[in-house]
Amino acid sequence: MNILFTNITINSPLDKINSNYNLWIKDGFIYKLTPKEIKPDIGTEIIDGKEFTAIPGLFDMHVHFRDPGFEAKEDILSGANAAANGGFTGVLIMPNTKPCIDDKTVIQYIKSKSKNLICDVFIASTLTQSMEGKIISNMIELAENGALLFTDDGKCVLSSEVMRRAFDYAAPKNFLLAQHCEDSTMTENFDMNESNLSVQLGLKGYPNVAEEIILARDVLISHYCGNRRYHAQHISTKGSVDIIHQAKRVNPNISCEITPHHFSLTEDYLVEYDTNFKMNPPLRKQCDIDSLIEGLKDGTIDVIASDHAPHSQLEKDVEFDKAPNGIIGLETSFGLSYTNLVAKGYLSLEDLIYKMSINPRKILGLEDIHIKQGSKANLTIINTNAKWIVNKENFKSKSRNTPFDEMKLQGKVFCSINNNQMIKSSL
Repeated sequence: MNILFTNITINSPLDKINSNYNLWIKDGFIYKLTPKEIKPDIGTEIIDGKEFTAIPGLFDMHVHFRDPGFEAKEDILSGANAAANGGFTGVLIMPNTKPCIDDKTVIQYIKSKSKNLICDVFIASTLTQSMEGKIISNMIELAENGALLFTDDGKCVLSSEVMRRAFDYAAPKNFLLAQHCEDSTMTENFDMNESNLSVQLGLKGYPNVAEEIILARDVLISHYCGNRRYHAQHISTKGSVDIIHQAKRVNPNISCEITPHHFSLTEDYLVEYDTNFKMNPPLRKQCDIDSLIEGLKDGTIDVIASDHAPHSQLEKDVEFDKAPNGIIGLETSFGLSYTNLVAKGYLSLEDLIYKMSINPRKILGLEDIHIKQGSKANLTIINTNAKWIVNKENFKSKSRNTPFDEMKLQGKVFCSINNNQMIKSSL
């Protein structure tokens, strides 16, 4: 790879850079970064960068690639291509595969399939064996083989005693535990948020408190066990934001994430019974969205993650109560975030870079991405002024279960650069 971006804006908060440069990338590294004119080698691809901004490569710490076991929905290669198409140079895959990721052989399988890809694929393992919520996984062996985080995502560990044991087990190695916060005894067979609208539509509701009960419990247990590391996945309610806000005053090792769909859509979109709006946790009310955005602004919420959850059209094209939860999100995540947060003035672009690149890597203990001469080129090139219309047929994911098809967005990915490779986005 030998590419020169002329007069491109570099926005790298960790390097305290937000200015125009000439950026020459050669053999996978930043060969030259200077405001002065560069005379490149013969054969260098030259790209006029005046419309573009280079930022540290985006990272999504909550994706489902369905491999092994459900490769018809997504596999490692298609998932990585979808990620790169959406501007992500790194992802953390969830363990609810078949078999689930609770054994080193499954980790080794995933590693073998994710070699030499433009998108770095990192792995989360189960918190309990077979995701049954009963016996703690062998975290030490799983971590030695590459697991960065432990979660039964897709299921909640309902037992308080099991969570306490998990925190105690994780303590000597300072492992990171994460939770899908849902008291399933209150949400069994739910269809949407519990509200007046769910009653009107005749759909089974999921009350806010079912999420908040588990979150509050885990926060208390993590504090009781010595302020252990804990990450709350895809929180969705005002009450959850309040719990995290208070918890961080006591335990600085607590973090959380939200998804673009939870700050972009309300439950009102379900009136047409479109299963592409069915997800877990469900879409909430406008007051919840307002609180989520406030949590992003004041730092309560650390990370934006897509919860990319591919399903086939046959699975989604059924009666609402029979459809699986989840939507794909890697290829709309940046556009939705820029449109609904930066373009509306809630966050700066630097804030968004922290939520979508810097913070997830920091939480997972990965190396920071720097944009400076001599560093590895791990970049997302964006056009913040570009306005575009989502067309799901341009996606690289195997699945098409998105509620955002034909939506107008601002902020478009031009390309992803990593591991001496560049993919220009088809969006």
